[in-house]
Amino acid sequence: MPGRGDRGRVKEKPKDAKGTLRRIIAYLMYYKWIVLFLLLCAVLSNLGNLMGPRFAGKAISIAEEGYAQGIGHVDMDGVRYYAFLMLAVYISSSVLSFIVTISMARVGRKIAENMRRDVFEKLMRMPVSYFDRHQAGDIISRVSYDIDVVCTSLSADVIHILTSLITVTGSFIIMCTISVPLVLCMAFTIPVSIWFTRRMGKITRPLYSRRSASYGIMNGFAEEMFTGQKTILAYAHEEETVRQFSEINRNAAEAYKNADGMGMIMGPTIGMISNIGLAAIGMGGAVLYLNDVVGLGQISSFVLYSRKFSGPINEISNITNEIFSALAAAERVFQLLDQPEETADVPDAQILENSHGHVEAEDVSFGYLPGKTVLHNLNMEAKTGQTVAIVGHTGAGKTTIINLLMRFYDPDSGMIKVDEKPHTDYTMESLRRNYAMVLQDTWLFQGTIFENIAYGKENATMDEVVAAAKAARIHNYIMTLPNGYNTVITEDGGNISKGQKQLLTIARAMLYDTNMLILDEATSNVDTATERQVQKAIRSLMKNKTCFVIAHRLSTIQNADQILVVDHGDVVEQGTHDELMADKGMYYRLYASQFD
Repeated sequence: MPGRGDRGRVKEKPKDAKGTLRRIIAYLMYYKWIVLFLLLCAVLSNLGNLMGPRFAGKAISIAEEGYAQGIGHVDMDGVRYYAFLMLAVYISSSVLSFIVTISMARVGRKIAENMRRDVFEKLMRMPVSYFDRHQAGDIISRVSYDIDVVCTSLSADVIHILTSLITVTGSFIIMCTISVPLVLCMAFTIPVSIWFTRRMGKITRPLYSRRSASYGIMNGFAEEMFTGQKTILAYAHEEETVRQFSEINRNAAEAYKNADGMGMIMGPTIGMISNIGLAAIGMGGAVLYLNDVVGLGQISSFVLYSRKFSGPINEISNITNEIFSALAAAERVFQLLDQPEETADVPDAQILENSHGHVEAEDVSFGYLPGKTVLHNLNMEAKTGQTVAIVGHTGAGKTTIINLLMRFYDPDSGMIKVDEKPHTDYTMESLRRNYAMVLQDTWLFQGTIFENIAYGKENATMDEVVAAAKAARIHNYIMTLPNGYNTVITEDGGNISKGQKQLLTIARAMLYDTNMLILDEATSNVDTATERQVQKAIRSLMKNKTCFVIAHRLSTIQNADQILVVDHGDVVEQGTHDELMADKGMYYRLYASQFD
């Protein structure tokens, strides 16, 4: 994730376009039979369009031959016949084009659904470190905006490009059968158009990659600022926030302008080259007609086919910016899909069921970045049913210990054991299922209160949910709500207070039937009286179970069986409350400072 000083400056380099294209085609292959059918319809539609000018030329030739003998000698039945054929093929082509367009739009939506499913499933398998490094807004941009760009291009451009190639090839072949000299008149435009398109593609594709990345940065910043809106208002930081957003927005707009501005040069330039070719056909045709080499019908048909030949080339050049934009967006999506997942379970990993709660750490060291160790040689033992408290200054490494216990990260060295076996011997899922967890940063989803409390326990009954809510001292509040436990709370509990959200998450952990519990400042958002009640409830529920508690209010952990005092990644003291107070070390100073 770019730092604050990097925002607005995109450093991503474009990846291999061929590889990206192959992966997009792989998604199309899920619907290969539908796509092949639509491609057949598109081919038939284009063949009909190609035959139209041929029939028009035939009608003109019949009229020309009859007119040479006198107006009364024109074979009107023949003219009407070819006119009717021309009308029939054009109507049929239009119907087939309609079917292809509608059907391909549906295929595009299904591909978007599949891509979003794959990306979301990938995100569920990603390590926590990925979310620590990337802004949520940038991830959301890849899931929504970038996939939409790719699938819109698939819906509108893929069949269009393929059928355009058919039209160009067919038109060229038919023009050769009409008059080779006229083909030579416009032949010079073909290599010029191809060279110009390839040249512009090399220039514009990196610009579209930077445009997609800049939009991700802008979305990430916007999401971050909207989340912290109250803090921004509280510190009167609105003007600075607007200034930062204006800079990022300006960079995004500049990237958009550079990409689309350069891309839009292609259409008019290719059109100009095609018009030069048309002028050459006109001049050459006039000379050939005067020398009786070609007739008016041949010239008229050739001009129509030359337009059909150059038209798709112009259209392809006009949508090239969309194609490169889709490739750039696809690269960002595939970059996410290519990210390493969480460490795979070892072969023959065991399923941890009903853990006894015996946890040990032996010489555990860890750093979030290479060469920067934040936890040094941690040694700890939590026996079954013990409460282990972890205290220390902010940034000392307390939460890092919890991250290692839950295997959000793995130690750089040392070993963590659960029930006397390395916790890497268990499957990741079963290990985490044996911990109930309440974090300082509460998380609730949009749904009923019952659903939020029962989140961790499948088929939980109302009685079980109510019992957990009573133990967490939130039942009385719930009963004051209009619909009780069926009251719907908004996303992240925005319509209830922070303390009530904290109690709901505590109730969720109480309902979760595990032998180990992690409380990371779990009572920081409740008042002192409620905190004491909740602590009593937790102690009652955690009887004979192992509990890890991170707490800044040291008065709440006096009854802990073991207290670890962490300072700059080292456990500097370890013991019970009374033992540490008697030593009059760091814990004594921390405890005394809260009552000075």
